[in-house]
Amino acid sequence: MSGTGDETSGEFPANPEDQEGPEGPGGAEGPELPEYAERVLAVAELIPAGRVMTYGDVAEWLEEGGPRQVGRVMALYGGAVPWWRVVRADGRLLPGSELRALAHYRDEGTPLRTAPHAADDHIPRLDMRRARWDGRPD
Repeated sequence: MSGTGDETSGEFPANPEDQEGPEGPGGAEGPELPEYAERVLAVAELIPAGRVMTYGDVAEWLEEGGPRQVGRVMALYGGAVPWWRVVRADGRLLPGSELRALAHYRDEGTPLRTAPHAADDHIPRLDMRRARWDGRPD
């Protein structure tokens, strides 16, 4: 998958894991998810532990939308799925959620690269060559 295009779409909420899922509080039925959002979240749930897809990869898999649309869905509804597995194409961790994502990546054994010397934050990046999932069974 090429995953080309602007993949720095929409910012995620400050704490994606605190988002309510599509069922709303206490398991009660909440508002129905848009059909496109349901499809994006279904792809996110398919990504195996330790692997990632870019926003563009997800759009390409669905043959609909683009990286920005996928990013918007993840920003609004991604807390109900493994949000840390849908990433930027450059391997940089999601601003504001770097440490939470990094904990998930380490737990799952997701390939990481050490931070570039020039990086002020010294946060590792994803090793996209090794971590990227193409949608085929491993």
